Amino acid sequence: MTTYIHDNFLLFSDSAERLYHDYAAKMPIIDYHCHLSPDEVANDKTWKNLSQVWLYGDHYKWRAMRSNGVNERFCTGDATDREKFDAFAKTMPDLLRNPLYHWSHLELKRYFDIEDLLSPSTADRIWDATKERMTDGFSARTLMHQSQVRTICTTDDPIDSLEQHKQVAADESFDISMLPTWRPDRAMAAEDTLSYNSYLDTLAEVADCHIACFTDLIDALRKRHDYFHTQGCRLSDRGLDTCYADAYSDAAIEAIFNKVRGGAELSSAELLKFKSAMMMEFGRMDAEKGWTSQLHIGAMRNNNSKMYDLLGPDTGFDSIGDNRYAGSLTAYFDRLNSEGKLPKTILYNLNPCDNEMLATLIGCFQDGVTPGKLQLGSGWWFLDQKDGMTRQIEALSQLGLLSRFVGMVTDSRSFLSYTRHEYFRRILCNILGSEMEQGIIPKDFDLVGSLVENISYNNASKYFEF
Repeated sequence: MTTYIHDNFLLFSDSAERLYHDYAAKMPIIDYHCHLSPDEVANDKTWKNLSQVWLYGDHYKWRAMRSNGVNERFCTGDATDREKFDAFAKTMPDLLRNPLYHWSHLELKRYFDIEDLLSPSTADRIWDATKERMTDGFSARTLMHQSQVRTICTTDDPIDSLEQHKQVAADESFDISMLPTWRPDRAMAAEDTLSYNSYLDTLAEVADCHIACFTDLIDALRKRHDYFHTQGCRLSDRGLDTCYADAYSDAAIEAIFNKVRGGAELSSAELLKFKSAMMMEFGRMDAEKGWTSQLHIGAMRNNNSKMYDLLGPDTGFDSIGDNRYAGSLTAYFDRLNSEGKLPKTILYNLNPCDNEMLATLIGCFQDGVTPGKLQLGSGWWFLDQKDGMTRQIEALSQLGLLSRFVGMVTDSRSFLSYTRHEYFRRILCNILGSEMEQGIIPKDFDLVGSLVENISYNNASKYFEF
């Protein structure tokens, strides 16, 4: 039987094979956006079986299982680990052409050296083989070393203590950097007055200050921004349904903040102004410290209210949104740029319709000093698959500079997801190798190979200055 995940998986020409094996495969990984638990890295997390490392918290798999008629008990419910694994194994043959089919088998091959296709008939063998592997040095840190990881950037709230980051930094036996990323979404989430004020009270306590007015809020956030910087943070992130760039005055924002701090609900117009002001403040902070801002735009979250009430967020009930935000994003960049406060920025779109819009927009604000200052980010979430990655590469290539792209991220909570970097690199090499064979780009392996190495690792290393 032909091995499914073989050496030349997704490589369909001699040139593609050479680009991948001679240039891409050897490059280490900078995973500059992930959702790994800092505690699990600090304490070198281990697992007892494949369900624990594969199915716990993986909303991609839960969505697929639900679509296949699998009861919620086997996704997020009280079924045993083995029962959940068997439910996923039964689903796997029905996942042909879904990216989970590729991802799952790549992970089985790379981390367990298993070449069997997962199905009910192979479930026993795979369960037993993976369980045995997990008794012998299988942990979060060993997986990171095996994957050639050099640096990861976690996703952290301004109120987080970052104690685990300090613990990892002080551990001389561990040579992989774990750096925080500033994610201040809750600091602008004034939709729920009660929850928001509770958050501000915690922020005030952590920042050792009093938050009675908008100026106090910004001062508190700046104190935490400064603290994150001392712990090696060089990136921020925002998760946005759209970009907020309404016009506002300082007096209006003070009044809006006083209103919500007093316990009143904001109108839709007031909320938009407040979020627009916060976006500006965050952009200024990042620019002043030379950080990179990441904007993840376009998710429509928690669509199933019944399941949200039952399970909470990030459980597989989000989708692609269709907000039009070209005008507001342009206005946001233009205001920061006019102040000389536009930071390096990576834009991730969830709706593939926005690829070309963003690829052209970033060209309007490149500064002629920092190569690739504004970036079209890698395929994200629902676009983190073969077609999504290809379309992102094509848009950036045709409308910008692929050569300056800072490459792939896992955007994952799983320590097995580093195969996403391999997946991306194979797709990139296949595109370039095919064009070399066709004469569309030169058949010059020094030239094209250096492009592959730069996108895989070197560009990110230089861009973030880790």
